[in-house]
Formats: sequence, C-alpha cells, structure tokens
Amino acid sequence: MINSGFEIRNASMNDVAQIREITMEAFRKYKELAKTDYPLAALNESDEDIINDIENNLVLVAYINGKVVGSVRVSVDGDTAYLSRFGVNPEYQNLGIGKALMNLVDINMKVRGVKKIQLHTGAKIKSLIIFYYGRGFYVESTNSDRGYIRALLTKDYN
Repeated sequence: MINSGFEIRNASMNDVAQIREITMEAFRKYKELAKTDYPLAALNESDEDIINDIENNLVLVAYINGKVVGSVRVSVDGDTAYLSRFGVNPEYQNLGIGKALMNLVDINMKVRGVKKIQLHTGAKIKSLIIFYYGRGFYVESTNSDRGYIRALLTKDYN
C-alpha cells in the first residue's frame, strides 16, 4: 500500500525534471482519452518552458518522500487565472492529491484577488469533467479547433 502522506509546496528549479515526467505521463494519457492526433503543446515542452513557469507563475508540486507525484500551474492576468498542466502520477491517484492541489490553488487565487479561474479539458473525458465539476467548475463553452471537443471550464470566486 502506498503511503499517502503527501505534502504540497511551491515548485523549485530542482523539480523541473520530475515536473516534466508528470506532465508527459498525464498528457499522453489525456491525448489517448481525448482520441486526438492533435500535437499537444504539453508533450513538446522543454525544461526552459517549465523554468519560465516556475519563475513567472504559480507552480505547485505534491510530493511523497522527496518524489514529485503531482503538479499544477496557474497563470494570472488581472482578476482571471488560467490553470494548466495539471497531473498526478497514476500510481498516486485517488489519494486526494489532486483535490489538495486544487484546494491550494483556490486559496492562492482568493488571496490574490482573482475573480475566476479557467481551464480547458476534453469535453468527453468523463473522469475529468466529474473531477472539475466536483471542484466547482462549470462548462462555459466548447470548441473543436484541435480535432476533439474541448470544454472551457470556469470557476467563479465570489
């Protein structure tokens, strides 16, 4: 049984390689579930892209015994935030890590005075839609510009 005693902190430069691994694994699975051949930017990300996010955005990592097992990134523009590159290592899913990461994102956004946070996800990926609805998101719009139906999800902070 996996010890679910995880901690969450702001990412550091020492986490770049592990963040890349988590992101690649999560988005390979996402691409499979979305049934798309569209080249996802997350799968072509460089270390420099991750470093840039750590330097300029909110990047959180969940870790167990020094190993990064989940990560999420949030950019803020005025009173609107955009969540991206969210993933938890499959071996550590269903332990509350994703929920805890999202809860800490919410706290950070409220402290910063953000009024809403948005993200895109595959509209037909039931597990993701259910997860995000459970966190208070709703579908604001959809489009098919990337070869599959993507939903723009929004969560209002009131």
